[in-house]
Amino acid sequence: MDLPVRCPGNPEASRAPCSIAESPSCFTKLQGSSNNWIVAYPANGFTSVITGRKGPMLSHFCAATPALFILWIIMAQVAGQEDREKTTALKDLLSRIDLDELMKKDEPPFTFPKTLEEFEYAFNEYGQLRHIKTGEPFVFNAREDLHRWNQKRYEALGEIITQYVYELLEKKCNMTKEILPVDATEDEPTGFIYLSPDALSNPSKLLVLIQGSGVVRAGQWARRLIINQDLNSGTQIPFIERAMQEGYGVMVLNPNENYLEVEKPTKSPLPSPTETSDEPAEKRERKDDKEGKKKKEFYEKYRNPQRETETERILIRENGSSEEHVLYVWDHFVSKAAAKNVFIMAHSYGGLSFVELMNQRELEVKNKVCAVALTDSAHNIWLQETTKSTQDWMQEHCRNWVSSPEPLDIPLEPMMPDCPRVSAGTERHELTSWMSFDSIFRFFSEFHAKEGEEAEETSNSVTTRSGSHKNKHQDL
Repeated sequence: MDLPVRCPGNPEASRAPCSIAESPSCFTKLQGSSNNWIVAYPANGFTSVITGRKGPMLSHFCAATPALFILWIIMAQVAGQEDREKTTALKDLLSRIDLDELMKKDEPPFTFPKTLEEFEYAFNEYGQLRHIKTGEPFVFNAREDLHRWNQKRYEALGEIITQYVYELLEKKCNMTKEILPVDATEDEPTGFIYLSPDALSNPSKLLVLIQGSGVVRAGQWARRLIINQDLNSGTQIPFIERAMQEGYGVMVLNPNENYLEVEKPTKSPLPSPTETSDEPAEKRERKDDKEGKKKKEFYEKYRNPQRETETERILIRENGSSEEHVLYVWDHFVSKAAAKNVFIMAHSYGGLSFVELMNQRELEVKNKVCAVALTDSAHNIWLQETTKSTQDWMQEHCRNWVSSPEPLDIPLEPMMPDCPRVSAGTERHELTSWMSFDSIFRFFSEFHAKEGEEAEETSNSVTTRSGSHKNKHQDL
């Protein structure tokens, strides 16, 4: 076999192909590369690729003996094999290391303060959460490289915030707690909602507030906003106060309070096969104490990762999900309220729960609800299989303020044939409710005024007909 090669040691090779049988070490430049050369050795019939510049080094290589060349090739192959084996061993070692568990080994205990004061935080006059001593906002990464511990600390603060908002609802807004289910027994899990003093008796208007999914509870739109921004943007307090000023009764739902979380009972270890049932109790206790001491010493020595308590959830009867909760509150509270006009505001998943309510109680909702304000609603009329009549009603009575870079209230292209979409004036999902605050109450006022005009027209029409009948009777 002849190869088109160039041999610096043989000038004739530049004019004609050089046979492997004629040259001890011939090489040619690899196509597309300036420094890579194909080397052919005649005695063994193999080729290889080397890297180098054209010059003395390659000339010396041509003059090298066949044995040295073979040795060089073998050494390169052996070195490559060793590198591959080392890489494989390293990958195997890394695969055996659980980095998450490794990071947990030096975690501080999951014991956190129970009050804002113990956390050394407080809300200032602007409703902003600030450190009592430094005046700085809340810092999530209190300890570097301990993400799980920081997250647990944040969740502990969140639970305190939840109780703080409950206190605001009761003390600042003068609302009362109503237990769910209404016929709950003493030994079953319960939830609750909040009602203003006139929520059921107000003859004119009732506002129903439904938040989204997740950790938020009654009175909250977004925990993140409460902690990192302020109470006004993150809670429902401004909406409640504004509604009360404008003569609404108010009902605050709690769709995420739908289960009781209890610790799983620890399973007692089975007795060992060698342990007899008639072993004295004192001996067993000494043995248990000894084993417990060994385990404690092992923990102190190696700082085993903390294990979270295993829990199980017991669902609240007829309130085991957001959709069930909204339906239950409608049946037992909203539908029985005296208000002629009910207004609903629902954020995110709360919008989906409202649409599900429409699917279950379509005629009741149409007869009692005047207008619905949605903020970045998560509903989907196709997946939820709403009727054409429901979609038409939503077109007339609903409006969805969605996250968008457009200015507030700018109409947006519809995505589904259900309700008009307008910009909330922000691209942040959790801020859509607060940014739409004034627009929502204007929207409600327009509908209330329209309802009043229609009622007045109906009343005048009835009076006119009645007067006409009276005159005819007098003529007779």
